[in-house]
Amino acid sequence: MLSDPTPDEDGAAVRPGERRPPGGRAGLRGDLRSALPDATAAVVVTALVFALLYARMESGASDTVAVMPFMDDPRTYWMYLLSQAFGWSALLWAWGTVMLGLLLSGPRPVRLPVSRPVLERWHRTTSLSTTALMLAHALMFAAELVRYESEVGWAKRLWVAFADTFVPGWYDSGTGRIAIPIGQAALYLAIPLGLLFYVRHRIGANTWRRLHRFVIAVYVLSVWHTLLYGTNVWFGAWPRTLLWLLQLPIAVLLLLRLLRPARRAERLGSPGGGGRGGRPGWWLRAAGRVAVAAVVLGLLAVVVSGRDGGRDRPTHPPATAPHEQATE
Repeated sequence: MLSDPTPDEDGAAVRPGERRPPGGRAGLRGDLRSALPDATAAVVVTALVFALLYARMESGASDTVAVMPFMDDPRTYWMYLLSQAFGWSALLWAWGTVMLGLLLSGPRPVRLPVSRPVLERWHRTTSLSTTALMLAHALMFAAELVRYESEVGWAKRLWVAFADTFVPGWYDSGTGRIAIPIGQAALYLAIPLGLLFYVRHRIGANTWRRLHRFVIAVYVLSVWHTLLYGTNVWFGAWPRTLLWLLQLPIAVLLLLRLLRPARRAERLGSPGGGGRGGRPGWWLRAAGRVAVAAVVLGLLAVVVSGRDGGRDRPTHPPATAPHEQATE
């Protein structure tokens, strides 16, 4: 019987007797070059999303305007729309890179459309693009706040925009008091967790692998941020239900990854089998599998029932801005 794959210094699974070719270690500089086509595609998608959001706001069909009626002029609020576009592209790219990661970390599929090294490279480059898109989303939100606070001096405008965007707990308006810190947590976790791969030979493959598992938390936080604060999925309608539906493949792959791990050390075994962490560790791993199975069932219930947590569209929407503009 073949033994389990053993990790090389890259943290990738290598079968006994296999060796990586010389120079096969992936580096940040090489991945940045490889990410150029992926990043170009992300920019194109962002531009298309921006054009759609702009057209909907101009036509009066925008859900953003239904939530915040003062934003009825796309020529004025184009930076906010661009922030939204970057956010949607970031979430789409995050979905893709998490799917690739789960495919690579679980049991090897019988057939793959491309080779495993190509999938690994795609996983790394989409991860880099996702982080860049998240940062662009935050920066454009800050730029809109700088433009919006037009009645105060530049120093205060820059500080308020920076603090509202990047300082946890500073933003003090409406749902953003919860949603923005969640988005900040996703960004602040995504940057180090994504870049740790490139220093894995310094920290060790096992340490990197343990930390890399928290990437799924980044994705969960990103989706949570979107469901709470995304005005395009604010109301209980098909876009919000579709967003929930897209989480189902990830939850199913994660469950399969937990039920059939590629590495023997991660298999559940029996409570008294003397595995990693002893009996408490076994119960913890078992609880994780049960929790993910419950998430799969919950997602199915949301999609089938249509009860997706969306708000009711108001008959008389609010007409006030999220911040009162203070003057010096």
